[in-house]
Amino acid sequence: MKKVLTVMLMVLIFVVTGCGSGGKDDGKLKIVTSFYPMYLDALNITRLVDNIEVINMTPPQTGCLHDYQLTPEDMKTLETADIFIVNGLGMESFLDKVIESHPNLKIIDASDSPEIVPIMEGDEPNPHVWMSITYSIQQVKNISSKLCELDPEHAETYKHNTMEYVNELTTLRDEMHISLDMLPNKDIVTFHEAFPYFAKEFGLNIVTVIEREPGTEPTPQELAETIDKINELPVKVLFTEPQYSPKAAETIANETGAKIYTLDPVVTGEAKPENMMDYVDRMLKNTMTLITALQ
Repeated sequence: MKKVLTVMLMVLIFVVTGCGSGGKDDGKLKIVTSFYPMYLDALNITRLVDNIEVINMTPPQTGCLHDYQLTPEDMKTLETADIFIVNGLGMESFLDKVIESHPNLKIIDASDSPEIVPIMEGDEPNPHVWMSITYSIQQVKNISSKLCELDPEHAETYKHNTMEYVNELTTLRDEMHISLDMLPNKDIVTFHEAFPYFAKEFGLNIVTVIEREPGTEPTPQELAETIDKINELPVKVLFTEPQYSPKAAETIANETGAKIYTLDPVVTGEAKPENMMDYVDRMLKNTMTLITALQ
């Protein structure tokens, strides 16, 4: 009887705890990404690899993670993750909490390489490096290199997929240069600080930004200064972002006669495999927007 009870107890423990830590028992390598740009990179690198699950942690509408607070659902997602891919450079302000709560979680910082030189804003790096195609390529290479170390069984497939995606991004960059390098006007006014890397790569001049912090409307003095700067431009255009309210931009446009266009920093989207080329598609759309606005 004692032996039977011991066996039953062992079975019960197995059922309750599952085959691995956190109840992860499906045998898959679970990769979690912090937000949409990292998801797209991971999706392209792991394409057609068996037993890999790529999950984007944040909801589709989240946008940049400047002030993002982890939810209980996020923590639950990370509990069963093997690898967490982040942008780095301070974008994920919650990262210390994740490291403290999940000391065994493997973290890949996509921006951790000497090839990526951050643009500084005071003492803080601007984290929007994926908006440079060149730095986006480097992020893909960084992620791929770390995945090859952590999952050597699939290293050759990761390398092959990386080469294919890098070729796509390189072609994208070349096509964008052909379209944008010869634009007669290069002055732009953007919504927030998402575009310095983009502007640097394609020779654009950001005259000013409408909202330094997304969701925080400019003060009357900042609004007046922005209006003065726009009135001095030969081509008066404003660029909003689809993730945020255009209210402040509309106020400025009414005062200056400026036209409003939309530039997409590619930070929101549905985490679905069919969106694998979303970064390329949206960058091409941004290119067409700039051509229309600045010709």
